[in-house]
Amino acid sequence: MSEELQEKKVIDIKKLLKSVLAYGSSDLHLVVGSEPQIRIDKELRPLNLAVLSAKDIEEMAYSLIEDKQKKLFEEHNELDFSFELKNIGRFRANYYRTIYGIGCAFRMIPIEIPTLDEYNNNPIFKELIKREKGLILVTGPTGSGKSTTLASMLHEINMRERKHIITIEDPVEFVHQNVKSLFSQRDVGSNTDSFAIALKYALRQDPDVILIGEMRDAETIGAALTAAETGHLVFGTLHTNSAPGTINRIIDVFDGEEQGQVRAQLSSSLVAVIAQSLIPRAGGGKVATQEVLISNPAVSNLIREDKVHQLYSQMQLNQKETNMRTQTQELIELLQKNIITKDNAIRNSNRPEELVKMIEGL
Repeated sequence: MSEELQEKKVIDIKKLLKSVLAYGSSDLHLVVGSEPQIRIDKELRPLNLAVLSAKDIEEMAYSLIEDKQKKLFEEHNELDFSFELKNIGRFRANYYRTIYGIGCAFRMIPIEIPTLDEYNNNPIFKELIKREKGLILVTGPTGSGKSTTLASMLHEINMRERKHIITIEDPVEFVHQNVKSLFSQRDVGSNTDSFAIALKYALRQDPDVILIGEMRDAETIGAALTAAETGHLVFGTLHTNSAPGTINRIIDVFDGEEQGQVRAQLSSSLVAVIAQSLIPRAGGGKVATQEVLISNPAVSNLIREDKVHQLYSQMQLNQKETNMRTQTQELIELLQKNIITKDNAIRNSNRPEELVKMIEGL
């Protein structure tokens, strides 16, 4: 690691972040009692630096935020924000308190937004984003690349169409430059009080496309469904592992008497669910798997009639015509190309028993 960093007793956080970027890391963690650690290919790796004290981390953490943010953190013991360091990069940060002091997690965000082609995304994505209205969901666990996929989709629209695109995020991650489209990017906490409030007023701001950084509660999901029904293309994220599981998660957020109406709204407004995960690549790096559920009359009918458990079977039928994909199929293709190992495929599978049977049948 950098000799300059090793020599300093109190680490310059900006130089540390710059150094971390050079290793192609996705995250940096600062925790009292440990040297700084970075995440590469899903594994944490300690840097060859001094063990951090509570005072060290407090000095580094407070050097990056304003007095208003410091006050919020001291009141709530949690702080989410994003920032850009000139000539270094853009980052998403979370500050939190532990029994020993402040902890910090930094996520590296590319300044240059990748195109859909650069990340080898499914070609059907270019067709999905041409829709004038409806709901497109990109789901997956934390660190699965949801934000990057969504940013690539919005970038594709920006390069081709003249639209007003409103993003509501906590915090704003990728910053878009106006090319053909016009972007209004809003940071929850700094620019608006909540996702639900921002969505309510977004409909009065003449949007064509709306991105909701996270669909956390019934009020936000309900507003998103209404926006999708009333002539807007809405993108959103949830922390779910599979496409059918996403439908259940949305419906279960609502009380029993509301679920029938939500199923009806979802059946008519859903365009697609893309359930994404990142898997270690054999030899280093990561590769994405993308399970794709695309709405059609059969899918809409299953959602409306509360037969979500049959969606997976529907995803397996006539795939050349429907363009749907299951995660198991993605994993098998990656295995056949020797891009991932069998152990990592099974470890990351949503349906390991199905996957093992297919592997044995090859």
